[in-house]
Amino acid sequence: MANCVAEQKRTGHAQSQQPRTSYCLFQEPWWLDAVAPEGWSEAVVSKGGLVTARMPYVISRKYGLTTITRPSLTPTLGPWHLSKAGIKTTTRLRAEKDSVEALLSQLPHHHRCAINCDPALANVLPFHWAGFKLSVRYTYRLPDLSDLDAVWKNFATNIRSDIRKAQKKVTVEHDLGSAAFMETYAKTFARLGKRLPISLDFLSRLDQSLEKQERRRQFFAVDDQGRVHASIYLVWDDRCAYYLLGGGDPELRNSGATSLLVWAAIQYAATVSQAFDFEGSMLEPVERFFRAFGSVQTPFYQAARIDNRMLRVAASLLGKVA
Repeated sequence: MANCVAEQKRTGHAQSQQPRTSYCLFQEPWWLDAVAPEGWSEAVVSKGGLVTARMPYVISRKYGLTTITRPSLTPTLGPWHLSKAGIKTTTRLRAEKDSVEALLSQLPHHHRCAINCDPALANVLPFHWAGFKLSVRYTYRLPDLSDLDAVWKNFATNIRSDIRKAQKKVTVEHDLGSAAFMETYAKTFARLGKRLPISLDFLSRLDQSLEKQERRRQFFAVDDQGRVHASIYLVWDDRCAYYLLGGGDPELRNSGATSLLVWAAIQYAATVSQAFDFEGSMLEPVERFFRAFGSVQTPFYQAARIDNRMLRVAASLLGKVA
């Protein structure tokens, strides 16, 4: 059995013991340093000095309750397992079970734990056996960007029409800065009557880190009057590019600019990665828009556990009311 390495606080850039210890950039130490500046932690399993499994997380404390969770703008986290390609299925599943048990045993005392696993993690049974409630969520992906003509042909007719319409009204510009992006982003939340989930300082810090890693690009749709119709923030690793953030001017919503920017982002993603992830929403109108680009519904699992009696009772009552 693998040896367990104690959970450790991480606040600076970490040096990996092997080339890859993550499914995606959201699990990378440099990403976590940017989105969790107050510190993040991870549970680690190693064997013979080689990291075979790890699970980064952050701790949130509010109203006297401690929650194991993930940072802002980090859609998935959860456990990563060293690839065991070529070995027997029964051996792989046993190793994954042992690893998850070892990772969970390292978590500090908490009242609630909520883990969004990466789509690459298919075996979540060990969470169920550990008392977690499992639920399926969805993102939407274009899994293969090698043939952009095929990608274009798979768009819904109205999406292609919007793109052609927008091309006559706006031009696509890049990297106008975090402040310019936040201005458009904020307009979307103002239209919905919701509070912004992140601050300019937060985005600026993440943007600087991403720029250093050469892992981001901003897209703006700008008309001949200098008005920004929409904006998109794209991040990527070598496996997948992610539509991380998007915003639009509600007074200019009918220009088709967002569809144009998505297409521009997909085309750019094809030069730096293999797939495109829309970071799909469970909201029906958002899902309908992302689906119209011919994207594939891609499930991932959320594992949640409440270790506090009063919280469990409250959650049960809320569930019955809903």
